[in-house]
Amino acid sequence: MACLGVLSSGIVWLSLFTIFVSIPLATSDDHENDRQTLLCFKSQLSGPTGVLDSWSNASLEFCSWHGVTCSTQSPRRVASIDLASEGISGFISPCIANLTFLTRLQLSNNSFHGSIPSELGLLSQLNTLNLSTNALEGNIPSELSSCSQLEILDLSNNFIQGEIPASLSQCNHLKDIDLSKNKLKGMIPSDFGNLPKMQIIVLASNRLTGDIPPSLGSGHSLTYVDLGSNDLTGSIPESLVNSSSLQVLVLTSNTLSGELPKALFNSSSLIAIYLDENCFVGSIPPATAISLPLKYLYLGGNKLSGTIPSSLGNLSSLLDLSLTRNNLVGNVPDSLGLIPKLDLLNLNANNLIGHVPSSIFNMSSLTILTMANNSLIGELPSNLGYTLPNIETLVLSNNRFKGFIPPTLLNASDLSLLYMRNNSLTGLIPFFGSLKNLKELMLSYNKLEAADWSFISSLSNCSKLTKLLIDGNNLKGKLPHSIGNLSSSLKWLWIRDNKISGNIPPEIGNLKSLEMLYMDYNLLTGDIPPTIGNLHNLVVLAIAQNKLSGQIPDTIGNLVKLTDLKLDRNNFSGGIPVTLEHCTQLEILNLAHNSLDGRIPNQIFKISSFSQELDLSHNYLYGGIPEEVGNLINLKKLSISDNRLSGNIPSTLGQCVVLESLEMQSNLFAGSIPNSFENLVGIQKLDISRNNMSGKIPDFLGNFSLLYDLNLSFNNFDGEVPANGIFRNASVVSMEEHFPTISARMVSDIIGRFGGSTGIPTL
Repeated sequence: MACLGVLSSGIVWLSLFTIFVSIPLATSDDHENDRQTLLCFKSQLSGPTGVLDSWSNASLEFCSWHGVTCSTQSPRRVASIDLASEGISGFISPCIANLTFLTRLQLSNNSFHGSIPSELGLLSQLNTLNLSTNALEGNIPSELSSCSQLEILDLSNNFIQGEIPASLSQCNHLKDIDLSKNKLKGMIPSDFGNLPKMQIIVLASNRLTGDIPPSLGSGHSLTYVDLGSNDLTGSIPESLVNSSSLQVLVLTSNTLSGELPKALFNSSSLIAIYLDENCFVGSIPPATAISLPLKYLYLGGNKLSGTIPSSLGNLSSLLDLSLTRNNLVGNVPDSLGLIPKLDLLNLNANNLIGHVPSSIFNMSSLTILTMANNSLIGELPSNLGYTLPNIETLVLSNNRFKGFIPPTLLNASDLSLLYMRNNSLTGLIPFFGSLKNLKELMLSYNKLEAADWSFISSLSNCSKLTKLLIDGNNLKGKLPHSIGNLSSSLKWLWIRDNKISGNIPPEIGNLKSLEMLYMDYNLLTGDIPPTIGNLHNLVVLAIAQNKLSGQIPDTIGNLVKLTDLKLDRNNFSGGIPVTLEHCTQLEILNLAHNSLDGRIPNQIFKISSFSQELDLSHNYLYGGIPEEVGNLINLKKLSISDNRLSGNIPSTLGQCVVLESLEMQSNLFAGSIPNSFENLVGIQKLDISRNNMSGKIPDFLGNFSLLYDLNLSFNNFDGEVPANGIFRNASVVSMEEHFPTISARMVSDIIGRFGGSTGIPTL
């Protein structure tokens, strides 16, 4: 028995030793499993040098690897991976599911692609999954619903498709979900609103359809809802309107309809309401409650009607109020000027009338005031720059304001955008040079004057100026040389439709950031300065309808970004510059109504970017049309009329199948209408009159269903006139001086038979 007792004691100790030894062995296996899993995950990735160098098979201390955090208690297991914004690309390996203690996976702002592995659903302890701002695609795995501890799910800004899995509604701990900026479709799961801890729902910028689920506002923790930029329909659910916890509601850019709920404007919790760009109708409900927390109210781009309720002045916490692009009528309420901290007031594009209340122009807190596209009247207060000292954006265009531009605006030192287009403002343009932050100045289509143009010299102090629009005024005199001292950042210069005379200053070439230069419809004389070729960023150059002369400078070929070049209705002479071949982005070229001569350079017809218009009409060009005309496969309008062009019409012209208007009249073209013209099925206007064309009139012209203007007059066609299609409508077909069924010999015989007086003109 004693021996048995000793034996029994030995067995007990042996068992304890075995257990003691086996514990470290088991944890050692788990420890190595985590290390191997990390290496497996890394094997699918690539990134900048050094980012994952510490993730090495030679290193056993994976808890010190970059981006890896382990639990503090032994045995140490991987609890978090944070590789956000590391420039990593590759796939998310399914093997990551072996990290069974993982609570946080943060891979945002990288270049991960492929699909989200369904194996992530095995991570039962995961509470944060952030894969935002990558290039992931495919569907959202329904298996994620097995992550029972998940609190934060951010898959935003990817290319994820399909529907939102309804099973995500089973994640009862979910607090924050962001699936915005993807390609998700279908309806919002109806049970999303039943998640008890949900605080933030962001599903914006997808392709979601259907109604907003009524349950969405039923949770007592919900504070932020953004469903903007989808295709949602229906009305706003009562649950959202009456939520006692909701602070931010964003429903921008959907197709929501119905009237605005009254309770929405009397909520004790809402701080921000964004309902712009929808189809809401009816009037704006009154705000009857006092001291509401509402700070941001955006209702623009709807179909709201009626007057602006004066009770909006009760919203004493309001910072932004945007009612733009509705059908609101009546006067601007004086009460809006009583909102003490209002920063933005946007009333653009309504049907508002009357004077602007003085209280509005006395809101010293305003930084943005826009009231364009209404029917507001009156003069602007002379002290406007003092009463709006913080104004940064002032937009009053397209109204009926009159009087002077208040010189006190020069005291609004933060003024950046000043738009006063299309009013009846008079007087001199003020010296805006003291406005160091001025970026855009638009004073077009008023009755303003320039005097000695000193205001231009003043503007040279505005180093941030990017847009200067003073077209359509009563500006006279010569452009000053100081125009070349304007901001090096200037992109738009519009001085068209004035009475400006004299030469174009060569200093214009200093404005090397210019993208649009409109100088047309003035009285400018002299040459185009060669320095125009310095404007390498120019996209639009319009100097039409002036009195310019001389040759078009070869340096114009330096403007390789040009899409629109309009030099028509001047008195330019010489040839068309061959250097235009370098302007390979041209869509419009109009050189009509000048005194240009010579042949049309073949190179012009190699610019395949022409899509809108090529107009060389009313010049003295001669020679034939180059075969290269067939390259203009995107061109809609070609006009070469009223020149001295000759020869046959090249058959390659029939390759320009997009042509809608072809004007070739008043030249010396001979031969027949090419059979290739049968391809011009989109043609609407065709004029070949006053040439020496001969042969038969093709039957296919009658098949052009869009053709509404056909002129074949004053040619030598023979044979019968087709009887189909457009030829049945005499009002749109001109055949004057053309008798195709009568030969010249027959006409001669008739003339002789009746003594040379038939009243029938010869062909």
